[in-house]
Amino acid sequence: MRESPYTDLDRPPLSEAALRRALIRPGALWSSISVVERTGSTNADLARAAREGACEGTVLVAESQFAGRGRLGRAWVAPPRSGLSFSVLLRPEGVPPTLQGWLSLLVGLAAAVAVRRVAELDVRLKWPNDLLAGERKLAGILAERVDTSIVIGMGLNVSMRQDELPVDRATSLAVEDAMCTDRDPLLRAILREIESHYRAWAEAGGDPDASGLRSAYLAWSATVGQEVRVELPGERVLTGQAVGVDRFGHLLVRAQGEEHALSVGDVVHVRPASG
Repeated sequence: MRESPYTDLDRPPLSEAALRRALIRPGALWSSISVVERTGSTNADLARAAREGACEGTVLVAESQFAGRGRLGRAWVAPPRSGLSFSVLLRPEGVPPTLQGWLSLLVGLAAAVAVRRVAELDVRLKWPNDLLAGERKLAGILAERVDTSIVIGMGLNVSMRQDELPVDRATSLAVEDAMCTDRDPLLRAILREIESHYRAWAEAGGDPDASGLRSAYLAWSATVGQEVRVELPGERVLTGQAVGVDRFGHLLVRAQGEEHALSVGDVVHVRPASG
């Protein structure tokens, strides 16, 4: 027999109807919100829907994922209803493909702003889009191109206990004693922040400076200004100082007198972020 979602009162189910009432309205970005009990990957499901013509603003939320993926192909799993696992479908028409890499950074920024406001927790961003509490990972984001669409998935650890965290460098809102571990207001706040930032960025044609996105992202960055070690494809490693983010969302690292613009790589903060 399948476990009832109401057996763990500390982890109540999300209400699809309530989310729709709160977020879907005339002129809003969000056009469809679905909550499923269990799936392999919300990104994979939404990518399939995108190929079948799903509208921009489609949101898919899963109470449990058994094949969730993080950046660089890593697995991402969590106990049912212990976090927020969701994906959104965006079609940034009018934004050059060279600037669309900013979308994953935009979603990370929006999530950080929402979590800090609702959960009253000091969070920062590790390039490109991990949410950190101190130096421990609170959330990760994965963006994937599907034809002319971008599917962006997010996994936020909410009520996971210390012994449920997959790795030592992970954390959750509950472990960090956040003021809010109710997934409903957290998800509403994150989606509203995404919509606000996305509107401004898209209206500026994806320009990260005209939209204010680059300056806002840098203000929340835990990476820029730090000594970093970047593990690159092909088992290459670059060690230097993160000095900025360029117009295309690439991380700028100064090493041995040269400045490198990195579009991919696993960043490790050699010196812990201050503040």
